[in-house]
Amino acid sequence: MSVNIIIRNESTRKRLYRRDVLQRLAERILSGEGKLDETELSVLFCDDEYMSELNGHYRKVKGPTDVLSFECEEVPGVSPAPLGDIVISLETVEQHCAGNTPLMRDEVKLLICHGVLHLLGYDHGTRKEKDEMQSLQSSYLGVDSEEAWNFGSRVVV
Repeated sequence: MSVNIIIRNESTRKRLYRRDVLQRLAERILSGEGKLDETELSVLFCDDEYMSELNGHYRKVKGPTDVLSFECEEVPGVSPAPLGDIVISLETVEQHCAGNTPLMRDEVKLLICHGVLHLLGYDHGTRKEKDEMQSLQSSYLGVDSEEAWNFGSRVVV
């Protein structure tokens, strides 16, 4: 099982991720969830202006968010199988983490994990769903439960 991860960074923020780290994380999650096919995942890093446009268009919510995920339709016989697209605003990540670069890198991994779980059908609309998703994030990221929901909360301002 392998993941072909396609990454574009259109953000003004740079050097906040390593492709190999994100690829291994995605592979760990997909393997843990029993998805063993060759898979393709697209990741776009952007800033708040573009994220606000997407958030308004797709969720009818004004302003930016940290991460959005867009599932792909399954196409039989296509390999690698497209999983979907994850869009992350590095500007929002920077704000959540008060500019702390190590925390920002951790937050990017958290958001990739969160986005992949969404693409696999997980949600957090109810307390039970949130607890399940938080537990999975904790397991896949190897962090405690609180950190698995927001690394930026470790920032002391």
